[in-house]
Amino acid sequence: MRFDVTRSELVGIFGEAPIAVLPATAFPPPSSDTAGARLLQTVGVPTGTLRLREPDEDTGRLPIVQDVVDIADFEDAPQESGGWPVIAWLLNSHLALDPGTGKVHAVDADEETVQELHADVSSLIHVTLRFQRLLAEFTFSGDDSEEEAEFERLECEVERIRQETSSIDPLPFRDDETVWSVVGEEIATGRRFAGNSPGARSLYG
Repeated sequence: MRFDVTRSELVGIFGEAPIAVLPATAFPPPSSDTAGARLLQTVGVPTGTLRLREPDEDTGRLPIVQDVVDIADFEDAPQESGGWPVIAWLLNSHLALDPGTGKVHAVDADEETVQELHADVSSLIHVTLRFQRLLAEFTFSGDDSEEEAEFERLECEVERIRQETSSIDPLPFRDDETVWSVVGEEIATGRRFAGNSPGARSLYG
């Protein structure tokens, strides 16, 4: 695992309620016993920006990539990607876990692309944790004269997350087009603050 992520850390920041997990039975074999699947079962991820995929009500299983997109139309998709479990949704992409490598891929149906997004699930949890914590804790003073400086401070916080993540896993922010780069840009411009957060209250009243 690239990052040291624990359930106690997430609960200490967010409490139990916003942390989502997936049951072991949701993963098709042999992916259920991979390190990434175990992290999603035991550590989980904070909800908000990222949404874990709900298992099917009838089968109790996560869909696989070929269930949610016509992977045959994707020009550069790995041959085996159709069988990867879809674990989450982020921005406009399905996130799929490659059980062979442990990598998380962003599957974009509109662009018909499958791109590496994380070296492993610990990286996915780390980035989600850092952004959700920033969204939960960042505050603006409400003083119009300080607004420009405060947005600069917010942008610096986003950039710090990018740099600290990229020093260990360069995939999430490898260019300006990755879904996490787009999410980071939205956060830096004051979007994505939940209505009950300090940032939202000071921005929107």
